[in-house]
Amino acid sequence: MTEQTALSDAPGIGDTGAKPDAAVVRDALGVGVAVGLSGFAFGVTSAGSGLTLAQTCALSLLVFTGASQFALVGALAAGGNPLTAAAGAFFLGVRNAFYGLRLSQLLALPRAVRPFAAQWVIDETTAVALAQPTRRAVRLGFTVTGLTLYVLWNLTTLLGAVGAEAIGDTDAWGLDAAGPAVFLALLAPMLKNTTERVVAALAVLLGLGLLPVLPAGVPVLVAALAAPLVLWARGRRARGAEDDGALRGAVEREDGR
Repeated sequence: MTEQTALSDAPGIGDTGAKPDAAVVRDALGVGVAVGLSGFAFGVTSAGSGLTLAQTCALSLLVFTGASQFALVGALAAGGNPLTAAAGAFFLGVRNAFYGLRLSQLLALPRAVRPFAAQWVIDETTAVALAQPTRRAVRLGFTVTGLTLYVLWNLTTLLGAVGAEAIGDTDAWGLDAAGPAVFLALLAPMLKNTTERVVAALAVLLGLGLLPVLPAGVPVLVAALAAPLVLWARGRRARGAEDDGALRGAVEREDGR
């Protein structure tokens, strides 16, 4: 079996032509640098919410998923229960597990390497990897994006946490909005059909609508119900249409007798 045939047979990787390594690296560096610099905002926000320098850096080193990190420190800064804040951050991070299921097929990494690669399975690395036409490009894009982002995110987190005192009131700068803004910028182009847009809109409505009445961190958990609710409504509507079609068919057959 030739290399091109093997790539064509691989799930999600078709014969769409190779992409120059330089182009893959350029795209990966662009994403890694742009998002990695927002780690500064997380460092400042985390320090402003009361976490120590060690705790802030540990979150970036070990958790390394920006939206979840911002959700955690945001809930703590708002006076939320630590367990509730951690639960909200956890559910936001669950999406990475689904990314991993897809990337495991595309990357096809040796078993010994997978636990280390799993640390880099986030929105940005997934977006870059899925945009590549060949397995070589997928691996290169994933690796360059992950390495660049991990190094920059942790470095800027440290700088942000150390410089938090010099900045003063972090709320006045609005730095806590940087992480969610980056996440939304990456998410928006991925909403390609009506169902996905409805899920996103409902999640926003639930999250913002319940923010004034529920403890910090809980609206994020409730917003996660948007997907199953929309899918349930869609399935019910589809079943109703099938039943109507079957009924019309039975009536037409009866009239034809």
